[in-house]
Amino acid sequence: MLENYLPILLFILVGLAFGVGPIVTGALLGPNRPDSEKLSPYECGFEAFEDARMKFDVRYYLVAILFILFDLEIAFLFPWAVVLEEIGMAGFLAMMGFLGILVVGFIYEWMRGALEWE
Repeated sequence: MLENYLPILLFILVGLAFGVGPIVTGALLGPNRPDSEKLSPYECGFEAFEDARMKFDVRYYLVAILFILFDLEIAFLFPWAVVLEEIGMAGFLAMMGFLGILVVGFIYEWMRGALEWE
């Protein structure tokens, strides 16, 4: 009965070796030469000037959401383009509806000034 679990145990051990092995090797064999530049906090290209718990402007989150939205659009377009001949006109019209909804959202964001950066 236990011999059935041997492949699972080997899989876990090999996975741990591949995951933990490079980290341990780097910690043991890698150079350790800290200096002030390496140890300084880096965030968005400027020096930290306040507490790390400060509130960010909502525009950062808005830009991130818009990026994810249009990134997902591209993720749906590639597989659709590959199988366009098989899905026919129904698939074409469904994708045009999807793109239409995204274009309406993009125009709304543009008109509200969400894409303007000060």
